[in-house]
Amino acid sequence: FAIFLLAVLLVYLVLAFLYESWLLPLSVILVVPLGLLGTVALVWFLGMENNTYVQIGIVLIIALASKNAILIVEFARDLRHKGSSIRESAIEASRMRFRPILMTSFAFILGVLPLVFAEGAAAASRRSLGAAVCGGMLTSTILAVFFTPVFFVVFQWLSEKFSREGVQASADSTVST
Repeated sequence: FAIFLLAVLLVYLVLAFLYESWLLPLSVILVVPLGLLGTVALVWFLGMENNTYVQIGIVLIIALASKNAILIVEFARDLRHKGSSIRESAIEASRMRFRPILMTSFAFILGVLPLVFAEGAAAASRRSLGAAVCGGMLTSTILAVFFTPVFFVVFQWLSEKFSREGVQASADSTVST
């Protein structure tokens, strides 16, 4: 469990450095549980146990779910810096990145399907890894396309609200002295 928390923390810290914000990376990190939901669901549905291969798949899902969300957030952030409203930025970024995200995600999902249905020697390990990654990518792709823009709007608004209040409070104290 500690490994998963460290993986998520590492992704968060890298994004905080990249976005120069403590709030905006949360719009990416909150997509990770959506991917984990699919992993847990498919592994449970197929009657598999939580083994080392499933856990490796979970670490992979943390990275892949974050990657898809980063694409949307990065484009939305750029559009916001160019002057679009927060909502317009989120909608346009989602529209621009929708097809590339779906194409790469479904290519990956189709690529791991042979692992899910593996037979022969070491088939159990392949099935575990394949089920974890396939289920996580399915739910992450489907849900992240809808939830990432919402998370972006909320956290970008909060980030701007707090930065303005901080700037305003600083300016007020400077004027009063």
